[in-house]
Amino acid sequence: MADETDNRPPHRGLKKGLYVFPTLFTAANVAMGYWAVLSSIRGFALITADPAKAATYFDQGALAIGLAILFDTVDGRVARATRTATEIGVQFDSLADVLTFGIAPTALLFGWAIAPTFSENTPGYGIGVFLVFVYLMCGAFRLARFNLQATRPVKLIEGATKVDKKAFVGLPIPPAGGLLAAIVHYAPQPLNVYGWRPSHYYAYALLGLVAVLSLLMVSTIRYTSGKSAKPTGRPGFLLVLLFAAIGAAVWFWSQYALVIIAGVYVAHGVVWWLVRPLFVRTRGGEA
Repeated sequence: MADETDNRPPHRGLKKGLYVFPTLFTAANVAMGYWAVLSSIRGFALITADPAKAATYFDQGALAIGLAILFDTVDGRVARATRTATEIGVQFDSLADVLTFGIAPTALLFGWAIAPTFSENTPGYGIGVFLVFVYLMCGAFRLARFNLQATRPVKLIEGATKVDKKAFVGLPIPPAGGLLAAIVHYAPQPLNVYGWRPSHYYAYALLGLVAVLSLLMVSTIRYTSGKSAKPTGRPGFLLVLLFAAIGAAVWFWSQYALVIIAGVYVAHGVVWWLVRPLFVRTRGGEA
């Protein structure tokens, strides 16, 4: 009837539609991981026949992982800004991260560094395959721990602490995978083009970095989350200028800027972990 009253909440359809936006960015994250894996496979197939073409595919895979970091950052901020964060969204985001920052970097490293450098059934090959598997497992464990803390932000066991939204516990998997991708982007040619001895040196150094990243992901070292930063006032203006400068550096000098940015983020947690006791002792002495 014409005089019937519509008791539905206003903008109900619009509110439901807002839940789609974070999911779209997460889906883009998955797409970038899928693209990175395919590019790694294409590059691996050409490491002997056409190293230059292989380098193009490896670079595409590395850039896909870099773009995925952008989508992964945006989806969480969009969900918080629109108040559309859900538990299923948290789980979907983590599954996407396992693909994009866990499986994709391992496929990229295998095709770009391990397979071109080491022959099968050699110690180096076995160590390489094992360490990238450890990286994948540590990344998956890191995401599982994060999800548990995010959905149950209270004391889970005796001695556990509340979640600090200003910091991540352990190195997040996106910057870990991002650093590996940035290294490939810096020098996308497969390692076999450098000769037998240099390629082995580079490969073992890279595997050492993979081991360090794996340990950092499952550690309790705290890393800045950036969630508490608000672009308001003078500090906010300076923050916007900083992001603009970083964006310009990435646009014009991506090969150098991405390695530096990812390396600084990975290192800053370790540096703060080492120097923090000095500040704590100083404050304790003054008190």
